[in-house]
Amino acid sequence: MIAALDTPSAPLDLAEPGPKWGNSFARLGPGFYTELQPTPLPSPYWVGRSQALARELGLEDHWLESAEALEVLTGNRSTAGSRPLASVYSGHQFGVWAGQLGDGRAILLGDLQTPAGPQEIQIKGAGRTPYSRMGDGRAVLRSSIREFLASEAMHGLGIPTTRALCVTGSDAPVRREEIETAAVVTRTSPSFIRFGHFEHFSYSNQHDRLKTLADYVIDGFYPACREAKQPYAALLEAVSERTAHLMAAWQAIGFCHGVMNTDNMSILGLTIDYGPFQFLDAFDPGHICNHSDTQGRYAYNKQPNIAYWNLFCLGQALLPLIEDQEQALAALESYKTVFPQALEARMRDKLGLTDTQAGDRELIESTFKLLASNKVDYTIFWRRLCGFTPQSGHESVRDLFFDRESFNAWALQYSERLASVDQGLRADLMLKNNPKFVLRNHLGEEAIRAAKLKDFSGVNTLLSLLQAPFDEHPGHDSFAGFPPDWASSIEISCSS
Repeated sequence: MIAALDTPSAPLDLAEPGPKWGNSFARLGPGFYTELQPTPLPSPYWVGRSQALARELGLEDHWLESAEALEVLTGNRSTAGSRPLASVYSGHQFGVWAGQLGDGRAILLGDLQTPAGPQEIQIKGAGRTPYSRMGDGRAVLRSSIREFLASEAMHGLGIPTTRALCVTGSDAPVRREEIETAAVVTRTSPSFIRFGHFEHFSYSNQHDRLKTLADYVIDGFYPACREAKQPYAALLEAVSERTAHLMAAWQAIGFCHGVMNTDNMSILGLTIDYGPFQFLDAFDPGHICNHSDTQGRYAYNKQPNIAYWNLFCLGQALLPLIEDQEQALAALESYKTVFPQALEARMRDKLGLTDTQAGDRELIESTFKLLASNKVDYTIFWRRLCGFTPQSGHESVRDLFFDRESFNAWALQYSERLASVDQGLRADLMLKNNPKFVLRNHLGEEAIRAAKLKDFSGVNTLLSLLQAPFDEHPGHDSFAGFPPDWASSIEISCSS
């Protein structure tokens, strides 16, 4: 039965109102990719679907619910106009040059014209490609659910990210640490181009293709850079600034990516490739969420510096086009200015500070130190702080701290700062910047355990909460509570 599915069926001609496919990346030429069809999976079924994203893409609800969509987004059927391909790139992994990499289990189906502009549609777990190395090209149900929920959670939090349209599953076995079942997650983004794409063509001395790629990115996504005296230096500066804003968003929300290799860094400043990610429970600046990261290279507090290191690698890759090392270094300098400013702005919003004062940075730093010394649950602290007023007893916040004297001293400092702040505006600002719900590891694990038994209600419930994480969602307070003791034993790694 499986052998009979080795070749996809004839292309579907999806008439109105189905999606209309193209593939602008394919126009770069065959040196950038390999065209191939996904490897079908037997008897696919729906695991989760984001109807909200489908509507943003201009897809009709009934299409995403159809048998045709199930087959197309699993990789079992091709569609007229699409040109499935796997792109080639290289990269630094854990600080070491890894050479040629590429889309080892992801296949770009093409792009759709949407109300928000062109969006690439990529399926992950679609089978072996020329860049799979020793891998099988598959994804498992566990990791696919995690990426699906995390992508939509980050979007709900207002953090730049690739999106996830759906997850489909199959009972086809896949070997990881144990035998698991296969799944495919459909991802969307204006582009999936990474720092590693530029590194590949630079390190292999394919400078004509490096220029073609850079021009494609500038013309499609950074058109203002074309007007600069040195467009490629302007591109590096613009990417540095977007990445700085992204890192500020990660740090403010307590997000750990876990594997910030250069091939996992988006040229558009998006969060990409959700593997061993984690939202912090107890606040620990040195927290390492990736069990494979034995040296702690990608610990939470190291993420901003790693992002700069990765940008430096991008700068080196672009140097054949910039041609002036000092100009490249100057383009990177913007990161050092933009990141602290962006982080401070986000933290002021979390603290409800509607104006800016000289001592704000010290208040922010003292807040981080207090949370770290008491290992306070990060998300719960900020959400409870929304109800803090200088006149109240602060019991619900104080109860999170074992060092009550240190908390009282901080609360006095905070109360004095709030004296000049409109309290109504402060409460509204805080509730919009401190979510009640984040995708904690144990919540994802519970949904995954149920999904393995073909119960997808947990996935759907989490999706609805995470797409609106700042809302109260009465009746779902258990999803916003403290993690259970067993949550600390969950290990996530590069295979997650």
